[in-house]
Amino acid sequence: MVRVLRTVTLDRAADEVLRYLADFGNTEQWDPGTVRCDRLDGGPVAEGSTWRNISRFRGRETELLYRLERLAPDRLVFVGRNRTVTATDDITVLAAGAGAVLTYRAELRFNGLARLAAPLLRREFELLADAVAARLPVVLAGT
Repeated sequence: MVRVLRTVTLDRAADEVLRYLADFGNTEQWDPGTVRCDRLDGGPVAEGSTWRNISRFRGRETELLYRLERLAPDRLVFVGRNRTVTATDDITVLAAGAGAVLTYRAELRFNGLARLAAPLLRREFELLADAVAARLPVVLAGT
């Protein structure tokens, strides 16, 4: 298993940040690894909403089906799955003055033989988390 944690201070109100991030389709803008992310269902974003996410990692594209498992006033939990990995993105957004503090936790549980590669991939996931932490404030400042 690989876990990463990043905390980012943002110059946007917490409720605006949470509303933006609740639409996982926006990962195309803030996650450098995401190539495409399409909503699979309709209506307002709510617990149970689903997306197909295509990401590029180590030069290869992979597809995960994500589901919004938890939508709370200060927290979002998305779980993505394919046959190789289960990815959990746990995002907490708390008010801090006129802005917000975002805590991003990602956990990747590899299945089958892919579990053996997890320790070797940790550094690359750390670098990806660094890129997300650098990009989020820039993207949110422009929305």
